[in-house]
Amino acid sequence: MTPISRSLTTALALLVSAALPGGCTVGPNFVKPGAQVPGAWAGPAPSAATSQPTTQPTTQPGLAEKDLAQWWNAFGDATLTSLVTRAVESNLDLRLAEARIRQARAARGLAVSGIGPTLNGTSSYTRAQASGGRGGSAPVTNYYQAGFDAGWEVDIFGGVRRNIEAAEADLSFAVEDRRDVLVTLSAEVASNYVALRGFQQRIVIARRNLQTQQHSAEITRKQRAGGLVANGLDVANAEAQVAGTAAAIPMLELAAQQTIYSLSLLLDREPGALAEELSPPGAIPASKVAVPLGVPSDLLRRRPDIRRAEADIHAATARIGVAVADLYPHVTISGSLGSHAANLRDWFNPLSRFWSFGPGVNWNLFNTGGNLANIDIQKALTDQTILAYRKIVLTAMLDVENTLIASAKEQEHRKALIDAVAANRKAVDLSTSLYSQGQTDFLNVLTAQRSLYATEDALTDSERAMSTDLIALYKALGGGWGEPEAPVEKP
Repeated sequence: MTPISRSLTTALALLVSAALPGGCTVGPNFVKPGAQVPGAWAGPAPSAATSQPTTQPTTQPGLAEKDLAQWWNAFGDATLTSLVTRAVESNLDLRLAEARIRQARAARGLAVSGIGPTLNGTSSYTRAQASGGRGGSAPVTNYYQAGFDAGWEVDIFGGVRRNIEAAEADLSFAVEDRRDVLVTLSAEVASNYVALRGFQQRIVIARRNLQTQQHSAEITRKQRAGGLVANGLDVANAEAQVAGTAAAIPMLELAAQQTIYSLSLLLDREPGALAEELSPPGAIPASKVAVPLGVPSDLLRRRPDIRRAEADIHAATARIGVAVADLYPHVTISGSLGSHAANLRDWFNPLSRFWSFGPGVNWNLFNTGGNLANIDIQKALTDQTILAYRKIVLTAMLDVENTLIASAKEQEHRKALIDAVAANRKAVDLSTSLYSQGQTDFLNVLTAQRSLYATEDALTDSERAMSTDLIALYKALGGGWGEPEAPVEKP
């Protein structure tokens, strides 16, 4: 080996070693962001929740970490479970998120391709005639050429590696975004389903009270016809109450039907596709299983939106390194190998071959501060992602605290409504009996019936609110996804 060849080999070895992962990589390294969170929740834990960590099985009936991924099973409603399962299989927002994962994976592959060499094959055929000048026409010549061109940008300062790092963080962002869609989707399906059952139960209550009020109105009409009532005021009041209760039923039916349409959309179905399945009234699903609240720091691990924000910081930090690498020279190694001849029979003649090989340096020494400005841009974008992360963490804790206090107060509200319903039922029975005996006027009957209907309706809505608050709590805790997940490959 000649001295020149040895020197070239040594130089190439140094370049290759610099391009390996252990070589120089400019720009800051990603540091996982920290967040100051309290050691415990401020709000009261509802009866259907426990403060034990979500990473450990609970010692009382409750949900372990693996069950938090499918929290809707705690409601014990087969229809709800079926709806969530079908939504996960067909929801359009989820499919969009899966398409973004495929895009991010392809982008990572594109970034990885920059770390290796490129090889291009070329071939051409040219038939030409040059100008003959005054000496007459020149001969026509043929020119055949084919070969390969190779190039490799040696990643000495780690710009390509930082770009790969950013692409991998973007992929993590897309994966967490899909998980966040899963959390939102499962909660939205469950909330709509609970709302539907709530409307249906309120319709049942309205119709039951309507029958009672119609019966009372019939009594007043008979008493009026028999001369037991001096005027028609009782009849008018009774009929007005009947009409008012009857007027509420169509609006409840409208809300129930629109909720079915909303559920159909979540399942990527036409509006009326679920009408036959969901139109029969059903009970409002309620969970008696304790929810593992854990501690606030669990949210940093569990909530997909927080994990997504963390991936965003990672990608932005890596792109600072990509920008910094532009301050340094770009070293490339290029070469070509081929053959050219005037006719095909000389194609394989050794004298027709050509080749070239050598390194090159491209260094943008001055661009009026453009590279420095780009570094500042990437740093500012990274600062924005860090601030966004902190806000997301605070918002996550706010979500949990809001649902805790709402659930606790709704329990108190429901308990009071249960007592109110019991008292109003006694009042209706007693006032109706006394009125039939002529010992009280009809106004007391109307007041008791109106109060009973109002409290029964409010109690049903409170039961719906309790289940809705529990769903919101599961969502705030990040429930609705779990590891491991199958790769998203389907279109």
